[in-house]
Amino acid sequence: MTENAAATDAGPKRATGTTADGRPQDSSALRGQAEAALRALVGRDDARLREDQWTAVEALVADRRRALVVERTGWGKSAVYFVATALLRAGAAGRPPAGPTVIVSPLLALMRDQIAAASRAGIRAVTINSANVTEWDEVHAAIAAGEVDVLLCSPERLNNPGFRDEVLPRLAASAGLVVVDEAHCISDWGHDFRPDYRRIRTLLGDLPDGIPVLATTATANARVSQDVAEQLGVGRHDDGVLVLRGSLDRPSLHLGVLPLPDHSSRVAWLADQLGRWDGSGIVYTLTVAAAQGVAEQLRAAGHDVRAYTGQTDTAEREQLEADLKENRVKALVATSALGMGFDKPDLGFVVHLGAPSSPIAYYQQVGRAGRGVTRADVVLLPGQEDRDIWNYFGSLGFPPESAVRETLAALAEGGTMSTARLETQVDLRRNRLETMLKVLDVDGAVRRMRGGWEATGAAWTYDAERYARVEATRLQEQQAMVDYQRLAAGACRMAFLRHQLDDPDLAEGWRCGRCDLCGGLALEAGVDASAVQQVRAALDRPGLEISPRRQWPTGMDALGLDLRGKIPEDERAEPGRALARLDGLGWSAPLRELLEPPRGPRDDGEAGDSGAGGGAGGGQEAAHGHDGLLPTALRRPVQQVLEDWAGALRRGDGSAGVDGVVIVDSATRPQLVRHLAQGVAHVLGAPLVGAVAPAPDRPAGRHDVNSAQRLAGIQRRLHLELSEAARAGLPGRTVVLVDDFTDSGWTLAVAARLLRQAGASAVHPFVLAQR
Repeated sequence: MTENAAATDAGPKRATGTTADGRPQDSSALRGQAEAALRALVGRDDARLREDQWTAVEALVADRRRALVVERTGWGKSAVYFVATALLRAGAAGRPPAGPTVIVSPLLALMRDQIAAASRAGIRAVTINSANVTEWDEVHAAIAAGEVDVLLCSPERLNNPGFRDEVLPRLAASAGLVVVDEAHCISDWGHDFRPDYRRIRTLLGDLPDGIPVLATTATANARVSQDVAEQLGVGRHDDGVLVLRGSLDRPSLHLGVLPLPDHSSRVAWLADQLGRWDGSGIVYTLTVAAAQGVAEQLRAAGHDVRAYTGQTDTAEREQLEADLKENRVKALVATSALGMGFDKPDLGFVVHLGAPSSPIAYYQQVGRAGRGVTRADVVLLPGQEDRDIWNYFGSLGFPPESAVRETLAALAEGGTMSTARLETQVDLRRNRLETMLKVLDVDGAVRRMRGGWEATGAAWTYDAERYARVEATRLQEQQAMVDYQRLAAGACRMAFLRHQLDDPDLAEGWRCGRCDLCGGLALEAGVDASAVQQVRAALDRPGLEISPRRQWPTGMDALGLDLRGKIPEDERAEPGRALARLDGLGWSAPLRELLEPPRGPRDDGEAGDSGAGGGAGGGQEAAHGHDGLLPTALRRPVQQVLEDWAGALRRGDGSAGVDGVVIVDSATRPQLVRHLAQGVAHVLGAPLVGAVAPAPDRPAGRHDVNSAQRLAGIQRRLHLELSEAARAGLPGRTVVLVDDFTDSGWTLAVAARLLRQAGASAVHPFVLAQR
């Protein structure tokens, strides 16, 4: 919640409140209550509602209407539903106290911020999402006991069988207010369409009369707004949906575009520029591999930055978000995983290394900056590879009809099947298959059950025309993003973005006066040639740093393990090394060939470290992958990484910095891991002293579970296998821990903890690849 959630300005009122029987209502008393609730929420005695905020609150509380609010980031959309919640729960407007507010939000970061904001106003808020599975029973009990004012749930929960069949009907019957946050996700035409959001139509259609509904978003053009409003109108409501749209100008943002010849030049420019900006910010990339690689390159240039992606664990995300909010890091190098809902009012800059695929998505991401400061610089460094990346993600759209029919036939013949099992029957990758199944579920053709999916037998029509229209819209938005980059002198970048979002307040000929075309931002294109060459050499050189886990997942006590908060420094691994990433370029290709199993029969797990890919904590599918000696082509780059690393590990007196090598024993690639460990020991001049191994009586853990459950399986399975002499000599020693690759990072974290608890002074992981 930012100071922008409240305002002292006044504008035209766009709706009139009425009582339940249709009489005009004297709203002064209700507004007084609303602004008292706002002051408690934002902690300011001078806070007043904006006119459109009050219009929305009045419509929800007094008229029990359905409303769509499309306003810029930082305007105060969350204040509307928290103030409305306080009034509804208190029985304002002459009504009995209402039930809890249900907020559907796709973002864990947003949930955390909103729960904190609600608690400041005395509003009891809880959440149900994939990151707090161990707390669900407790949350459900609190709801049933009337102890909850606000329930935030992720859209994925709406399609969880237990939640959908057991919890959702009770919530629909007893809710006092339903809020759909980031409502553009409902629409096929929205920049971030999510199939799980379509389940909201079912929720809204089942609501009893008189339960108000609010949808909010900052990034919806006229077409998306109309689509969302139509979907909000499902059910027995005759008074229509109130739509409030405000100006989308962001007076603090200074927009600019700087074309540079290649990726190395862009990173070198950013490394030179980063220290010149005040405060902290976000650097966006288009892929996970780019985020991780750029973060390493910027750290090598002396900047305190960290990577933040969809693969970052929930607890680690929370820590990274806190570090950015408290300015403990200069920047997070992030994918779109750090987007909607992240609230840092003083964020000073946003840089994009590569352009998002639409101006609407771009506006949403740059909206993180400048919410509570007078100036924030927003710079786009487009890449020649951007269109290829857009096309790749576009290819993951809804599959052709033949693949859909093949899937339905497989379910009809095989009964209930897991996604992993279906993958062996249908030629679609996991993510694309899961997205398709979610759409089919909402359409009524399949149903998600415990243990998988089943066909309903209901007739289903492939809507080729709709999918073609969505594809055409996607291509139009891509071209618009190219047009944004190519705007000529005399144009205005903010005016272009406002036009793309159909801003109703955009005047003909308006210019912001702040962007690089309006004279408000000067970008120096010069890049030092030696800096570019250093970046280019780093890209070609094998080896990357792997960061240790710093935070345990929440809820481990509910799983019977006393692991909570930050991992103590004396139990934590040190930074380690990998040859390359599996999803990158260069050495990634031979590593994928070595480590990734071929398509074929699979269990319910996904590859992870070994720990994640067939070793001590991994699933059985990795048994289909390669096992044997390390391929000759990979031996020289591994040696190069180790030799470079050995210099960094060397002690102050010049002696070798490694005393021993320990293997993470693998059940599925034992020859590969042992041969790798022997090579590591030889290059580093240290003995092979033992292993961290899986208990033979415990099965490999699944990987299609949340982080807490995944860690629990690994924690219960691993143990040290050291000789008495090795164990006696371990205290005070530095150890290199060798595994084939790392995914979740929990195997390395648990193995390092075991070694540190046994006396090791430092544990440095080494793996072939990082997923």
